[in-house]
Amino acid sequence: MSEEMNLSEVLQVRRDKLKKLREEGKDPFKIEKYDRTNFSGDITENFENFEGEHVAVAGRIMAKRAMGKASFIDILDSEGRIQSYVRKDAIGEEAYADFVTYDIGDIIGVKGKVFKTKKDEISIRAEEVQLLSKSLQVLPEKFHGLKDPDLRYRQRYVDLIVNPEVKDAFLKRNKIMKGIREYLDDRGYLEVETPILNTIAGGASAKPFITHHNTLDIDMYMRIANELYLKRLIVGGFDKVYEMGRMFRNEGMSIKHNPEYTAIELYAAYEDYEYMMELTENMVAYVAEKALGTTKVNFQGREIDLAPPWNRLSMQDAVKKYAGVDFDSMETIEEMRAAAKKLGVEVEDHMKKGHIVNAVFEEYAEEHLIEPTFIMHHPVEVSPLAKRNPDNPEITNRFEAFINTWEIANAFSELNDPIDQKQRFMDQLEQREAGDDEAHMMDEDFVNALEVGLPPTAGLGIGVDRLIMILTNSPSIRDVILFPTMKPIK
Repeated sequence: MSEEMNLSEVLQVRRDKLKKLREEGKDPFKIEKYDRTNFSGDITENFENFEGEHVAVAGRIMAKRAMGKASFIDILDSEGRIQSYVRKDAIGEEAYADFVTYDIGDIIGVKGKVFKTKKDEISIRAEEVQLLSKSLQVLPEKFHGLKDPDLRYRQRYVDLIVNPEVKDAFLKRNKIMKGIREYLDDRGYLEVETPILNTIAGGASAKPFITHHNTLDIDMYMRIANELYLKRLIVGGFDKVYEMGRMFRNEGMSIKHNPEYTAIELYAAYEDYEYMMELTENMVAYVAEKALGTTKVNFQGREIDLAPPWNRLSMQDAVKKYAGVDFDSMETIEEMRAAAKKLGVEVEDHMKKGHIVNAVFEEYAEEHLIEPTFIMHHPVEVSPLAKRNPDNPEITNRFEAFINTWEIANAFSELNDPIDQKQRFMDQLEQREAGDDEAHMMDEDFVNALEVGLPPTAGLGIGVDRLIMILTNSPSIRDVILFPTMKPIK
């Protein structure tokens, strides 16, 4: 209780300081602009060019060491920290009297000359100090910092201030996303934008967020994927398109799942899933080199090499290898259900052969896929938009890419047969009626687009956040999303 009272008293002292400044006509919140000339990184990395030069920097006070008529302060700006030496006789008695009342967290501007202290620390000898914004809250003290994960995610603005490594992860995120765009742009792909609000939730098997459009008086869905719109653009004559942006799925939350997340989907006319495998492994390696300078990443103590070529394994072979079951040798669905139940895999009434194979794969094989691996030839029942394999119509020319046991990409040779596509939508509707609320809805307009004519096409979707997690050694998806979804505090 006393700690709460002490904190309350400290906060009140800060408000009292602000009140006094306002009474003296020195309200910092009336300041609109500060003309800074340089950032901390410029100065510390190029000291030989700045020694003895006048600079103006601005940032947040992170440390303060008073020594009577002089003080040292650490200033944090967008590029790092720099020290400033502030003397009463250099900035004036009245200005120094104001300065000594400034608190950790206050935002200031400092003008002065660059020099090195006796301890060889690059610093600014202040000639003018100006308060630009008063911090009315208390930053976590430096030795303990902001460690509580829940509070870090809720107050990301404080997390970024007191935990510098957090900012580094988001700077790398920016490089990774730029690298993806650069790789695709250089290969003739066109970046496009498609609707986020949809009248049909399609393009993936997932639960959508539902909203209502008042004027049209219809329910609408936040997109779970942008696949069907992008393929319409291929029908319209664009040969290579991609879109990177937010997707929304009303499902569980975990270290790998956030209700809104960043994904990229891309489509190439006259190509197949083999082409997309090569593109995936080469693009990931390219992005790793751009962001990290290497294809070898250390994720939570485990080294993973992202360099091509990646491992390739069919889903059926993966199930044989890791579950010890050959479903292809079984003749009846009852035999398959019994085998799955013996393995401890839950089997629901609506599940057909392909669903069972996929469920066993997820339960027994995924945990072994640490090195980059393409799992190929998914059953047609779990691939309603993928082209059938010409040699075995029960499987599709599809792959998922796994790294660190996580699925990071999904791709296939696109189904372009409108008759087959309509039947698969009908099958999905039956599964919805049987209780599978993640099954696809019917999309008559998409079927119409296929009837107009979709050329042979390959498509790829990548979970960008998961890829960024691996490249930044971040154990939770919340570590790579600036403002992750959090349950409100009551």
